[in-house]
Amino acid sequence: MCGLAGFIAPRGGSDLEQTARRMNDAIVHRGPDSAGQWCDRDVGLGLGHRRLSILDLSPAGHQPMVSAGGRFVIAFNGEVYNHLELRRELEAARAAPEWKGHSDTETLLACFEAWGCAEAVPRFAGMFAIAVYDRSERMLWLIRDRFGEKPLYYGWQGHCFLFGSELKALRAHPEFQGVMDPHAAGRMLRYSYVPAPLSIYRDIRKLEPAHLMAVPCAGMPARHWPTPRPYWSPAAQVESGLDQPVPDAAGAIDALETRLRATVAEQMVSDVP
Repeated sequence: MCGLAGFIAPRGGSDLEQTARRMNDAIVHRGPDSAGQWCDRDVGLGLGHRRLSILDLSPAGHQPMVSAGGRFVIAFNGEVYNHLELRRELEAARAAPEWKGHSDTETLLACFEAWGCAEAVPRFAGMFAIAVYDRSERMLWLIRDRFGEKPLYYGWQGHCFLFGSELKALRAHPEFQGVMDPHAAGRMLRYSYVPAPLSIYRDIRKLEPAHLMAVPCAGMPARHWPTPRPYWSPAAQVESGLDQPVPDAAGAIDALETRLRATVAEQMVSDVP
């Protein structure tokens, strides 16, 4: 488990690093191995990350991480299981950088540089919440995995756009207001949880599973709500499967066994026990 936190302060400010560190410290339990902050004063962006080291325990896996070409900066929570396959694809296309380490974070940045954010994300197989900043376009991308294993909150508080892995990180921002949303509270009493995209706080939302969202960091109108859009659909996968039926029960069992073994093998890649 790792954690990310950040904000866009359109009015800027001189304490971006301090604010990012405060939000980061609120989720120290998510990543005790290391912490980092990265800020862009021109757009008022602060980005923080707490790391629990699983892949590449060296400083080459430290986040926030800047891409080899310098265009993208990422804070990433989770794991992308097919990142070695993606590396081979980049290398075959001669689109790979000179690798500095073997973390999946570095792989994701190379994918963004090669294919762009919207085109790269559907290729990722894993569990993840990603905040990646495109310095060229001055655009922040927020991305959540297909089934929502990793949480990602976002929203407006005062004059700042906040985002993070937990509400604790958002509450640490000085502009956080903490007004309860009565509609969310009603759903909590009815269902025993708050369904996405709501959160228990007014003007704070959860990014839904299999969605990504582009947030402009320059020239964004006050309290503008970017529109999340899906990049993957379970229904589409079912329809695709119906077009390729398994001929018999034995074939289905064999196919399931093969898929399970491959999936478990992908998820056992680690540099720690």
